Amino acid sequence: MKPVQLELLTTVSAPSLSPDSTRAVVASSRPSFASDTYVGQLWEVRVDGSVPPRRLTRGESDRQPCYSPDGLTIAFLRPDAKGKAQLAVVEAAGGEPRVLTDRSMGVSGFTWSPDSMAIAFTSRTAEPGRYGSIRGVGAGDEAPRRITTLNYRGDGVGFGRDKVQGLFSLDVPGPDAEPFVMPRGREAHGVNPLPTGLPVVRELAVAAQDIDEPAYGPDGAWIYFTSALHENHDSDLRSMIHRVPAGAREPVEPELVLGDPAGEWAYRSACWSTDGSTLFALAQHVGEPGTDFLAKHTVVVSMPAAALPAASTPAPADLQQADYTETESLVPYGGDAVLACARVRGTGELHRIAADGTADVLSSGPRIIHGAASRGGTVVVSHVSEASPGECSVLEGGGLRRLTDFAAPLREQSGVSLPREATFASPDGYPVHGWIHLPSGPGPHPVLLNIHGGPFSQYGPGYFDEAQVYTAAGYAVLQCNPRGSSSYGREHGLAIRHAMGTVDLLDVMAFLDGACAAHADLDATRTGVLGGSYGGYLTAWTIAHEHRFAAAMVERGFLDPASFVGTSDIGWFFADAYTGSDPAHMAGQSPMARLDRVCTPTLVMHSEGDYRCPLEQAQRYYVGLKQRGVPTEFVLFPGESHGLSRGGSPWHRRQRFEAILEWFNRYLPVDTGRTADAATQESPDTVKPVR
Repeated sequence: MKPVQLELLTTVSAPSLSPDSTRAVVASSRPSFASDTYVGQLWEVRVDGSVPPRRLTRGESDRQPCYSPDGLTIAFLRPDAKGKAQLAVVEAAGGEPRVLTDRSMGVSGFTWSPDSMAIAFTSRTAEPGRYGSIRGVGAGDEAPRRITTLNYRGDGVGFGRDKVQGLFSLDVPGPDAEPFVMPRGREAHGVNPLPTGLPVVRELAVAAQDIDEPAYGPDGAWIYFTSALHENHDSDLRSMIHRVPAGAREPVEPELVLGDPAGEWAYRSACWSTDGSTLFALAQHVGEPGTDFLAKHTVVVSMPAAALPAASTPAPADLQQADYTETESLVPYGGDAVLACARVRGTGELHRIAADGTADVLSSGPRIIHGAASRGGTVVVSHVSEASPGECSVLEGGGLRRLTDFAAPLREQSGVSLPREATFASPDGYPVHGWIHLPSGPGPHPVLLNIHGGPFSQYGPGYFDEAQVYTAAGYAVLQCNPRGSSSYGREHGLAIRHAMGTVDLLDVMAFLDGACAAHADLDATRTGVLGGSYGGYLTAWTIAHEHRFAAAMVERGFLDPASFVGTSDIGWFFADAYTGSDPAHMAGQSPMARLDRVCTPTLVMHSEGDYRCPLEQAQRYYVGLKQRGVPTEFVLFPGESHGLSRGGSPWHRRQRFEAILEWFNRYLPVDTGRTADAATQESPDTVKPVR
């Protein structure tokens, strides 16, 4: 895949199943250079495969579809003219969608009531005088912020205390309701403000902190949600399950249902069993201080309805060895169980977890399952496969039967480098697991060692645009999960605690050496190294200790633990957990303290709005390289946050790839006759070096 072909990458949302389990609905999404946004619609998918999927809506960027419990309506999010997501509904049989909200800061999530008559949703509300809430008062004219907390802003969100995310509900108009007609002429004279025809929105909870993941209880009387409303919320990572009456006509104080402000667990993603007997949740052990997050697995816990409210649940560690994905919600399954997505050796499995904590694997293999829906024994999943960035399949006979083929244009217009699984021994004998992507044509090929972020994250066998772009340019790509990564057990993740740049460096170098020794078509004398976030850290650390690489790319790096503490949105707890707090020990793990050892030509890349690994990390690293005479350039993207490579604007993602390929082609050409134009199919908007 070339950078110009990013528009071919279609991903899919988690599915939603109709009550009779004959149809699923998913939202597609793909980058669009024409709009410089992500476009996509809702698709109806027949579970029996009798007819091809059909496009159900035609909005520019419809997402998060969910069937009503009665199956007559599908709710979803649709951006308004300002790009803010609003709640909308459409008849499941098809028809014209109806937008139900006009929230100035948009709607983030929602859930149906069991009787299909109401929807509860979360949305941010701007503090008066901020974010355009007063006409004529722009961002530069706002009053100063008086900050008294540690956790006052977040990457991709910005400042949060002045736009708290609250809980709201509205009654859903029936499908046969009379359409609203805007008054005009005589009827509109003297009417201010004019009616909107939108349902009345009720705020349900009094909360000074963000509310997330709303879910109705079995009888519809209560709405459960995740929040951190305890007194010391600013100094720990605890979150708890609360509830408010669904019929509240004015905001009420939430009731704590699961969790303890002084406990050792953080809870989220409340999910009731279908029979209403059990409340399930995701939980992470955060220890007595409430900040012991490092390499902690996310597990599924449960409590009988009769035992609620409860301060904690039985510890499930002995029953669950998998790490359940904290970014994906639980799904009711059968009468008294749930489905959860698990990270296992780089893959994403689907597990069934019973009320007693026991887990069964329903689907595994070389794929990443990231969403599921279940009705009446039918299970539909969304997943990334080796050859597709997004498809929908049904669980059948222990395997998956694919229902969609969103990757057809990608296959037709570009090649796919399938991953080759491999394991090589580190110097101490520890097995390092990963994947090798080879370009087409005869070798020997130059090699790029690509290091993932996290560090408690993972590479896997799923389709990954970075591996595909680099192999299309003629590079072999190596991607492994060194010690410190997720999905290999807690000890694997803990191995670099207060020891960053030790065994993790040994592991990635062992994978490079092992792959080159095992594959004659890899050229061990022509190598480059790159990575983002923690991958940027380990890249910078590597080139300070290894001088075999022709070129490097350090992107959005964690480069100085000391300054990270006061500048990153997670700095107040993250750096201490990984590098410790002793200044000398922190410096012993700091790439910034090893700048004088670097001689590898290094591209430094960052986003102006990165609050996770702040811009100053890249600025100081770049200037340090420049002062020492190391060949370097600084590529800086405006308007982007830490997640540029995954969710940045399509044009910026394309320009990012073009800049990376131009850099490596300059110092690590695929062959002497190859040019940057051939490698990148350069466009007039390609990032140019600034000299």
